[in-house]
Order: sequence, then structure tokens, then C-alpha cells
Amino acid sequence: MDQRLEAFGRLLTIMDDLREKCPWDKKQTLETLRPLTIEETYELADAIIDNDLASLKGEIGDLFLHMVFYCKIGEEQKAFDVTSVLNGICDKLIHRHPHIYGDTVATTEEEVKANWEKIKLTEGKKSVLEGVPASLPAMVKATRIQEKVKGIGFEWDNKEDVWDKVKEELEEFHVEHVKNSDAMEEEFGDILFSLVNYARFVNINPENALAKTNQKFINRFKLMENMIRENGDDINSMNLQEMDVYWDKAKKQLKSTNI
Repeated sequence: MDQRLEAFGRLLTIMDDLREKCPWDKKQTLETLRPLTIEETYELADAIIDNDLASLKGEIGDLFLHMVFYCKIGEEQKAFDVTSVLNGICDKLIHRHPHIYGDTVATTEEEVKANWEKIKLTEGKKSVLEGVPASLPAMVKATRIQEKVKGIGFEWDNKEDVWDKVKEELEEFHVEHVKNSDAMEEEFGDILFSLVNYARFVNINPENALAKTNQKFINRFKLMENMIRENGDDINSMNLQEMDVYWDKAKKQLKSTNI
């Protein structure tokens, strides 16, 4: 037997055992698993950002377990099982890749994405945006919205035009800021949306970029705190100018270690 099939079969067997014999596993429902799955997904995302392949291996395994768990519950409710789930995704992939399994020609990534969105509209979807989950984090959601509409040609011609839009949104925000208007929040959202759009044009994933910047700030701030303590100072009694001296020291030290 293929080692991959053997390993997957082993996981299915273990899931059957746990569902039958383990008090905790027996109590789980779709609803109780949901927050745990979200947590596991974020842990996988952290491993990717950290480029920690050893941890990534474990996190992928955790998500495999969750998927198998959902299939087991679906089977118990006579709604679906792992076989129908896997056959369903296989059928979908074949249908949406006619350039591989049919006569359609698509030689570039952009052609593939365009075909993908057009095929989904023939499957009964009324909007290309139907596949964007409502609960996605806003930054990720903005990226997915823009990628979706790009698939049907709703896209700027070049990055210079997109950057002009960023500058336009910045100016509009400044105007509203000066007027102290209730429209400030809306204009700020427009800035972020346009920056996400520009990031796509220069091949930057904005979610990953912000995640790395967040981690960089955390590392630098924690090091600053340690430096202040080691020097016998109290961060709570320091002003910004005093803290900024340590901030610069932490910045230089981390740069020297490439962290």
C-alpha cells in the first residue's frame, strides 16, 4: 500500500477509536471544535511566519486531525463522511482545472485564475465575491476581495495608477482630519484598502508584512524593557524621550543579530 494512504488510514482508525472510547473526544461537536480549529490555524500561520518547519509539520498534523474529526461527526449525523468530502474536492479540482483535465488552454497564472472565477459563476454563484468568508480578518479579506475581482478583469492597469490612488486617499483623509469629520474612519479604511491593493502590485502579502512588523516591534520592545530593568530604571516612571534612548539601543542590537 502507498505509504501516504497507509498513514491516512491509520489516522482514520485512531479517530474511530477516540470517538468511541475517549471521554473528551466523545463529547466534541462541530460547535466545540470550531474555536479550537481557528486556534490551530493561527498556530500554523505563526509557524509559517517564523519559518519554523519543524513546528509547521506538527501544526499541519493538528489540522489534519481536525478535518478528520469533522468528517467523523458528519458521518455520525449521516450528512457526509471522509470519502464524500475527498471525492467532492477531487471533483471540484478537476472541474475547475479544464486546462489540465479538458481542452481549455491556460498557460499563465493569470489565465488560470480568470478561468477559475468564470467557472465558479457557471456553478450557480451570483457574484465573484460569494466565496469571500464574512468572518475573515479585515486585512486578509481586502486582499481576497481584490484578487477575486481581478480574476474577471476589474483591475488597475499598472502600479503607478494604484499609487496615485493611495495618495488621493491620503489627501482625502487629511482633509477630513482637518475638518474633524465623522468621515475620518471611512477615509482611513479607504487608505488601508488602497495600500493593500498596491501591495499586490508589488508582490507583497500585506498580512504577512504586517505580521512580521508586529513581531519585530514585540521583539524590540521586550528587549528595551530588559535593558531598562538591567540598568535599574523603572519604565513606568520614564518619559518618551528616555525610553527612546533604550529603543534605539534595542534596535541596533537586533539589527546586528538580524532578528
